[in-house]
Amino acid sequence: MNFWDHHKAITCYYELLMSSVCQKYQLRQMEYDILMFLHHNPQYHTAADIVRVRNSTKSHVSTSLKVLEERGLIEKKVADGNKKHIDVYLSASAQPIIAEGLEAQRQFARDMLQGLSESQIAACKQAFQKICDNAEECLKMKGMAHHES
Repeated sequence: MNFWDHHKAITCYYELLMSSVCQKYQLRQMEYDILMFLHHNPQYHTAADIVRVRNSTKSHVSTSLKVLEERGLIEKKVADGNKKHIDVYLSASAQPIIAEGLEAQRQFARDMLQGLSESQIAACKQAFQKICDNAEECLKMKGMAHHES
C-alpha cells in the first residue's frame, strides 16, 4: 500500500465512526463538521472563518449554517454596529451531539494508536506536525492562502 491508500483507509474509518453520530442526529457530514469545528475552534465564529479555515465553499457553509440554525443547534448574533458581521455560536441543544462527536474522535484516536508505545505516539505526533508544517510552507511558496486546522 502506498501513502495515499493508507490515507484513504484512515479517512474512511474516521468517516465511518463519525457517520454514526450523523445518522443518530440526522445531520449531513458538513453540518456535523461545522458543529465540531465551532467546538474545537472557539476563536473562529463567523461563516467567513469557517470557509477560510476549513477551505470550504461559501455556499455549502451557508446552507449548513441555515439548517443548523433552523434546528436550534447554533445561534447567530449580529455584531454591534455592523449588520454584515454575524457571529455563530453553538447552542445548548448542540451539546449532546458534541459530546458524542468527541467520544467518536477519542475512539478513533484509541483505535489508530493501539499497540504503539508512548514514545512511538510522541514520534508520530512530531512527524505529523512536521508534515503539516511542510504543507503550510509549500502553500506559502506557491502563493496560496494560509489554511489553519
